[in-house]
Amino acid sequence: MSRAPAAAAPGPQRWPARAVLELWARRIELLRFGSVGALAFVVDLAVFNLMLHGPVDVLAHKPITVRIIAAAVATLVAWVGNRYWTFADRRTRRRGRELLEFAAVNVGGLAISAGCLAVSRYVLGLDSALADNVAANGVGLVLSTIFRYVMYRTVVFRGTD
Repeated sequence: MSRAPAAAAPGPQRWPARAVLELWARRIELLRFGSVGALAFVVDLAVFNLMLHGPVDVLAHKPITVRIIAAAVATLVAWVGNRYWTFADRRTRRRGRELLEFAAVNVGGLAISAGCLAVSRYVLGLDSALADNVAANGVGLVLSTIFRYVMYRTVVFRGTD
């Protein structure tokens, strides 16, 4: 004799539904974050490719150095956009501290992106322009973007101080 499973007691929403509702509530913030990120990405991509594969290829033999320079320029663009638009209502009064925290989070994101490029170049032996871009600006970008959003929201732009 089989028994029907007991009905779940009403209570807190389960994880997937709660996550979807929270993302929906943050949709404007996420769209702004994505817009700022898209602009920073274009800056990052342009600097990276111009320095590594373009007419300004003075550092063509140093892909990791180029990755770091491109990320630093894009970081400044992203900080301004996120501070004054995406998280404008959560920014702190201490701009210097906030910028340092933002930079620290970006070092973590950079490590993720540079790590993907290093694995592609030095472990897998892939050194074409396409492989560099897929590793650094594809896989590395997606992973570092998730990391950055969570850290910006919880560590950098807290709305306190």
